[in-house]
Amino acid sequence: MEALLILTNYPNYQGAKDLANMLLEAKLAACVNIIPECASLYRWKGKIETGKEFPVIIKTRTDLYQQVENAIKQVHPYELPEIIAVPIIKGLSEYIVWILEQTKE
Repeated sequence: MEALLILTNYPNYQGAKDLANMLLEAKLAACVNIIPECASLYRWKGKIETGKEFPVIIKTRTDLYQQVENAIKQVHPYELPEIIAVPIIKGLSEYIVWILEQTKE
């Protein structure tokens, strides 16, 4: 088992918080950070768009990726939500163990 960061964005704080609580209650995440609102600029359907979003950082295990992705897709309001996974290749070993222990087997 390895630890994993999953990144997504939410258009509002309450939605991001609801997602975090859902993932934590299901033991699909050990910790979820919601970063204060930021400006996002992106190309969508041939146009450059600008919006405000709340970045969400989810700490989990690699073997739970698909379940986390499915959970995000079920509740996310976007047609195409950002869901990006980044392996944690280094970190404080006690913290990594904590992530693994706090998520379901």
